[in-house]
Parts: sequence; structure tokens; C-alpha cells
Amino acid sequence: MFIPKYTITNKILKDIGIVEASREVIMHAPLIPAWEAKFRKEAIERTIHHGTHLEGNQLSEEEVKDVLDGHEVVARDRDVQEVLNYRNVLKFIDGVATQIGSSGNYNFTIETILEIHKLTTEKILPEGSTGKFRVRQVVVKNTKTGEISYTPPPAVEVPYLIEDLVNWINSDEGKSVQPVIKAGIIHYEIARIHPFVDGNGRVARAVATLLMFLDNYDIRKFFSFEEYFDENPMDYYLTLQAVSNQLVLDTHERDLTPWLEYFTEGVAIELNRVKEKVQRISVDARVKDRLGEQVVLNERQMMIMEYLHRHNGMSNRDFRKIFPDFSDDTVLRELKFLRQKGLVKKAGGTKKAQYVLK
Repeated sequence: MFIPKYTITNKILKDIGIVEASREVIMHAPLIPAWEAKFRKEAIERTIHHGTHLEGNQLSEEEVKDVLDGHEVVARDRDVQEVLNYRNVLKFIDGVATQIGSSGNYNFTIETILEIHKLTTEKILPEGSTGKFRVRQVVVKNTKTGEISYTPPPAVEVPYLIEDLVNWINSDEGKSVQPVIKAGIIHYEIARIHPFVDGNGRVARAVATLLMFLDNYDIRKFFSFEEYFDENPMDYYLTLQAVSNQLVLDTHERDLTPWLEYFTEGVAIELNRVKEKVQRISVDARVKDRLGEQVVLNERQMMIMEYLHRHNGMSNRDFRKIFPDFSDDTVLRELKFLRQKGLVKKAGGTKKAQYVLK
């Protein structure tokens, strides 16, 4: 039976601590429904963009948003299809998590992995290859040098290795592992086995995300660890390969610790980013309490409110500090809206104007 080998280092403990603290803030932040929906939409867009870009998709973040919104973009058909496919993958894993529930009493199946692959590669691979394990040997090459950087297990072993992994996921031992660490283990093992001809990375990340959802670690579906991987893809691939290329007699003797340190750090960074944004936007709830109505503020307006809460005032010369990329007229329009809503008031003349919370 598959038994992962790793050590809980101080670094992993520190990052899990950051994850838990961020999760606590995110889960209990008082957000109105409009912001909740906006956060989830942004997380989906980031996941799809970075998850496909990491695998060579050439669409920009804005182009991905256009595709998801149903607009036409001038791009390779494959790039557009990959984006649409990954959206379907995210819908599927959300549906599985909702159907099974988050009690921890799930029974994960090989069929779920195959369905994720089928959705990932629809209209990209030949129909007979989607949702099917590979039947031939493949290698991972360095795209620049052409050198083989990793040789996955023989195709004949793939079904048994995946079955072994699924049995571990469903075991008492597997279910007792901390969810982020478990997600990292699953991601690594699927990437190592490389069970498909194409789409292995996206499948590995999608299955890891699904297992976090099933372990009641969906964190309001606000996160996307793909962005962290995509910021420096070389680190992502080299860390995976460094573990896979360890010289051991038995594959189960590979030490996953370096990969888990990298993976948990990525989740910690992502959730800390989300936490900080949620803390800013949760001012929205205080706005509702004050006005007796829901007022949906845009991000610039939220940044102004945050600055006023921290500094108790804001002058014209502060505009450049907060909004270096926007004109004074743009900031003044946002302030006018906040003043009209009775959230901010202006004191002093035009040149020495001071804006404060009302």
C-alpha cells in the first residue's frame, strides 16, 4: 500500500500556522453576498488563467476573462478550449464536493480522476484518449534543451499505482493527514505517476483542490494556489523533479519533504493574500451597519475606506501614495460617491481639503 514518506519540518509547521490563521479570518469575515460572489469569481478566473498558463497556454489574464464571459478572442483554438475545459473541471469538482458533503466520510474513486481528465482534455486529445490512462511510455523533456528530465513509471503500472493512491486517500491514515499536506502529497503522486498522455498537471492540481474541499478546507472557495506556481514555473517543475529523481531502490522511499515545504509555502502565501484582501473588504459589513443598507463598494473605494480607518484622515497629497496609477480626478470621483453615501466628509478648502470618516 502507498505510504508517503516525509518529515514535518519547522518550515512546514510555520506555513501551516499561517494557513490556519488566514483560514480563520477568511471563514469568519463578514462579507455581503455581492463580495462573496466577486471573490469566488476572481478565484475561478485566477485558477483557470494560471492553471493553464503554467502548462503553456498563451492567453493573457484579460483574454481568459473575455473567454469565460463569452466574448470572442483572437487566439489558438487549443488555448481557448483549454480555458473552457478547466472551467468545466472546476464546476465538476465543486459539484462533487457539494454532493458528497464535507463531513470527511467520503469514498474517493478512480472514476473521479478519470472524469477530471476527460473534462480537462475534451476536444484537445483524440476522443479515445480522454479519461483514459496512457498505454505507452512517456517522458518529460526540458523544452529548451530537449533533454529528458524525468521518466515516469511504465504504462502497465499506472492503474495499480493510481489504485494504491486512491486506497490511501480513503484509508483512516489518509483521512487523518492535515488537509494541506494531504493535498500536496496527492498532487505530487499524480504528477509522479503521470497517468495520462497530456493534462497531468491540471489533473493533479484539480484533484488536490477537490480533496481540500472534501476535507472541509474549501475556505469559501476564495483561493487559487496555481498563481503561486505560475509566478515561477521553473521552481514548480524543478521541485517536483528533484523529488522524483531521488536515487532510491523503492519509489515509496522517496522523501516528499522538499516538495511539501514548497507546496505548503505556496498555500500559505496565497491564503495570506486572500486574508489581507478580505480584511480590507470586510469594512463593507461595517458600512452596512452604519447605513442600514448594503452598499457595494468597488476596490478603489474600499482602499480609501481602509486608509481612513488606519490614518483617520486623507489629504489630496495622499492620493499619489494610495493610487499611483490613477488620476486625481478618478480619486475625487470615488470620494464624491463615498460622501454622497454619508460615509466620508470633507473638511477645509480645496487645496487643504481633508477627508475623514463621517
